[in-house]
Amino acid sequence: MTSTAETPQPVATSPGLEPLRAKRGWVIALGVVYIIAGVIALGSVVMATIVTVFVVGIMMLIAGVAEVFHALLGALYIIAGFLTFENPLLAAALLTLLLGIALIASGIMRIWLAFSMKEGMPWIWVVVSGVITVLLGLIILAHWPVSSLYILGLFLGIDLIFAGAGWIAVGFGLARRA
Repeated sequence: MTSTAETPQPVATSPGLEPLRAKRGWVIALGVVYIIAGVIALGSVVMATIVTVFVVGIMMLIAGVAEVFHALLGALYIIAGFLTFENPLLAAALLTLLLGIALIASGIMRIWLAFSMKEGMPWIWVVVSGVITVLLGLIILAHWPVSSLYILGLFLGIDLIFAGAGWIAVGFGLARRA
């Protein structure tokens, strides 16, 4: 009598991951750099807010130059970019105000979407997500314009830490599959 047990097959790996797998140490290092930058940003959220505004200003300048072919829109981007450098705290206040409004609108849309979901769908988690998003927007607006000094930097720091943790996890995941 022969055994019908099958021998385990190797896990299929994507050949597209091979170059990334070879550089997994660099991926982990990138994650560490992100986490360090996030901790530094959280250590000085006002400075991180100003840096964020400068980055937005640079992006507006680049977009303005790229849009110069469309005349008016390009000119508006260039002016907005220079204004962020001229008064970064005012730009931070405006960006924070827009962020608060966008969070409230996004949260309301998620709640509306959740109640329009079909039975059997995990709609409650979408509602919870929407409520949290609306609350974050309301908290930002309730403390505005003072919140504009730290919110963008706080969000940047948190985002960098989570992005860094993600890259570290990817790097270690690649190491386990090598």
